[in-house]
Amino acid sequence: MVETFVQNTDDVVKFLTDQHNLIKDLFDEVLGASETKAREKAFADLRQLLAVHETAEEMVVHPRARKEVADGESIVDARLKEEHEAKEFLSRLEKMDVGSKEFVDELTKFRDDVVEHAEHEEHEEFNKLQRKLDGDDLGRMAKAVQAAEAIAPTHPHAGVESAKANFAVGPFASMLDRARDLIGAALK
Repeated sequence: MVETFVQNTDDVVKFLTDQHNLIKDLFDEVLGASETKAREKAFADLRQLLAVHETAEEMVVHPRARKEVADGESIVDARLKEEHEAKEFLSRLEKMDVGSKEFVDELTKFRDDVVEHAEHEEHEEFNKLQRKLDGDDLGRMAKAVQAAEAIAPTHPHAGVESAKANFAVGPFASMLDRARDLIGAALK
């Protein structure tokens, strides 16, 4: 499994921004892999990090941004729409041959969408939350994000983009995903 935790764990904004940077690095690793096995491993790490990262944002950050950020409802709704589309895209990528040119072309498009999405989060949610909340709140949110990531599904599940849906469906999906990952690794 990919290491999803970053150095700074006492500020949710720094934590998630560092993860955005790790996600960008993983995209480069997948796209730069010269062998199919290396690309498969890097893509599995990327897919898992994207899945747990987005789940944690949906469970912790977006609900808080809805309450604390001016125009939070429309900002979060736009991010959730992007996350739904990203989960659908990532699900399609999971079914493709990672050694194919088509996979590389589609992953490149997906990377561009994910980077744009991350920039929207950082400017429209994270920066505003950081200005609005005190250090204790940001620290508590970082701990909540880490807890959410520890139990989050490791594959994309389009249609599960709200905190309520993640709490209701997430644990079951996580259990199935983690079993699928272990079985898949044992069969390789």
